[in-house]
Amino acid sequence: MNASKKRVARNKRHLRIRKSVSGTATKPRLSVYRSNTHIYAQLIDDVAGHTLAQASSRESDVDAGDDGKTGAAKQVGELVGKRATAAGITTCVFDRGGNRYAGRVAALAEGAREAGLEF
Repeated sequence: MNASKKRVARNKRHLRIRKSVSGTATKPRLSVYRSNTHIYAQLIDDVAGHTLAQASSRESDVDAGDDGKTGAAKQVGELVGKRATAAGITTCVFDRGGNRYAGRVAALAEGAREAGLEF
Protein backbone atom coordinates (compact mmCIF):
# COMPACT_ATOMS: atom_id res chain seq x y z
CA MET A 1 0.00 0.00 0.00
CA ASN A 2 1.56 3.31 -1.00
CA ALA A 3 1.71 6.44 1.14
CA SER A 4 -1.18 8.30 -0.51
CA LYS A 5 -3.59 5.40 0.11
CA LYS A 6 -2.53 5.26 3.76
CA ARG A 7 -3.05 9.01 4.11
CA VAL A 8 -6.52 8.80 2.55
CA ALA A 9 -7.47 5.89 4.81
CA ARG A 10 -6.28 7.78 7.92
CA ASN A 11 -8.26 10.86 6.87
CA LYS A 12 -11.39 8.73 6.42
CA ARG A 13 -10.96 7.27 9.90
CA HIS A 14 -10.40 10.74 11.34
CA LEU A 15 -13.56 12.11 9.73
CA ARG A 16 -15.52 9.11 11.03
CA ILE A 17 -14.24 9.83 14.55
CA ARG A 18 -14.95 13.56 14.26
CA LYS A 19 -18.64 12.87 13.60
CA SER A 20 -19.05 11.92 17.26
CA VAL A 21 -16.16 13.74 18.99
CA SER A 22 -16.47 17.48 19.58
CA GLY A 23 -14.97 19.81 22.16
CA THR A 24 -16.47 22.63 24.20
CA ALA A 25 -14.92 25.29 26.41
CA THR A 26 -15.47 23.20 29.55
CA LYS A 27 -14.54 19.86 27.93
CA PRO A 28 -12.23 20.52 24.96
CA ARG A 29 -11.01 18.00 22.39
CA LEU A 30 -7.43 16.75 22.80
CA SER A 31 -6.39 16.42 19.16
CA VAL A 32 -3.26 14.44 18.29
CA TYR A 33 -1.31 14.69 15.04
CA ARG A 34 1.55 12.27 14.48
CA SER A 35 4.10 12.78 11.72
CA ASN A 36 7.05 10.51 11.00
CA THR A 37 9.39 12.50 13.24
CA HIS A 38 7.24 14.63 15.58
CA ILE A 39 3.96 14.57 17.50
CA TYR A 40 1.63 17.49 18.20
CA ALA A 41 -1.24 17.88 20.68
CA GLN A 42 -3.87 20.61 20.96
CA LEU A 43 -6.81 21.24 23.26
CA ILE A 44 -9.49 22.67 21.00
CA ASP A 45 -12.83 24.37 21.73
CA ASP A 46 -14.76 23.42 18.58
CA VAL A 47 -17.73 25.65 19.42
CA ALA A 48 -15.64 28.84 19.39
CA GLY A 49 -12.95 27.48 17.07
CA HIS A 50 -10.09 28.28 19.48
CA THR A 51 -7.01 26.37 20.61
CA LEU A 52 -6.82 26.52 24.41
CA ALA A 53 -3.45 24.81 24.93
CA GLN A 54 -0.89 23.07 22.74
CA ALA A 55 2.42 21.24 22.88
CA SER A 56 4.70 19.51 20.40
CA SER A 57 7.88 17.48 20.29
CA ARG A 58 9.57 20.32 18.38
CA GLU A 59 9.74 22.46 21.53
CA SER A 60 13.13 22.97 23.14
CA ASP A 61 12.11 21.59 26.54
CA VAL A 62 11.06 18.22 25.07
CA ASP A 63 13.96 15.77 24.92
CA ALA A 64 13.57 12.27 23.47
CA GLY A 65 16.31 10.82 25.67
CA ASP A 66 16.77 7.05 25.70
CA ASP A 67 13.13 6.26 24.86
CA GLY A 68 13.22 7.97 21.46
CA LYS A 69 10.02 9.20 19.86
CA THR A 70 7.79 7.38 22.36
CA GLY A 71 9.51 9.13 25.27
CA ALA A 72 9.13 12.46 23.54
CA ALA A 73 5.42 11.75 23.00
CA LYS A 74 4.96 11.08 26.71
CA GLN A 75 6.69 14.37 27.54
CA VAL A 76 4.40 16.18 25.09
CA GLY A 77 1.40 14.65 26.86
CA GLU A 78 2.69 15.79 30.24
CA LEU A 79 3.38 19.27 28.87
CA VAL A 80 -0.08 19.70 27.34
CA GLY A 81 -1.59 18.38 30.59
CA LYS A 82 0.31 20.94 32.68
CA ARG A 83 -0.72 23.75 30.33
CA ALA A 84 -4.33 22.57 30.48
CA THR A 85 -4.43 22.56 34.27
CA ALA A 86 -2.84 26.03 34.26
CA ALA A 87 -5.71 27.15 32.00
CA GLY A 88 -8.26 25.58 34.37
CA ILE A 89 -9.09 22.52 32.26
CA THR A 90 -9.41 19.16 34.02
CA THR A 91 -11.40 17.01 31.59
CA CYS A 92 -11.24 16.57 27.82
CA VAL A 93 -12.28 14.31 24.95
CA PHE A 94 -9.47 12.34 23.28
CA ASP A 95 -9.20 12.52 19.47
CA ARG A 96 -6.54 10.12 18.20
CA GLY A 97 -6.67 11.63 14.71
CA GLY A 98 -7.33 8.40 12.84
CA ASN A 99 -4.18 6.76 14.24
CA ARG A 100 -4.16 3.50 16.19
CA TYR A 101 -4.22 3.89 19.96
CA ALA A 102 -0.77 2.37 20.37
CA GLY A 103 2.84 3.46 20.60
CA ARG A 104 3.34 7.23 20.51
CA VAL A 105 -0.38 8.08 20.60
CA ALA A 106 -0.92 5.92 23.71
CA ALA A 107 2.24 7.36 25.33
CA LEU A 108 0.95 10.90 24.79
CA ALA A 109 -2.41 9.96 26.35
CA GLU A 110 -0.64 8.34 29.33
CA GLY A 111 1.49 11.45 29.86
CA ALA A 112 -1.57 13.70 29.75
CA ARG A 113 -3.36 11.52 32.31
CA GLU A 114 -0.33 11.61 34.60
CA ALA A 115 -0.34 15.42 34.38
CA GLY A 116 -3.93 15.53 35.62
CA LEU A 117 -6.17 15.46 32.54
CA GLU A 118 -9.15 13.09 32.68
CA PHE A 119 -10.60 11.41 29.59
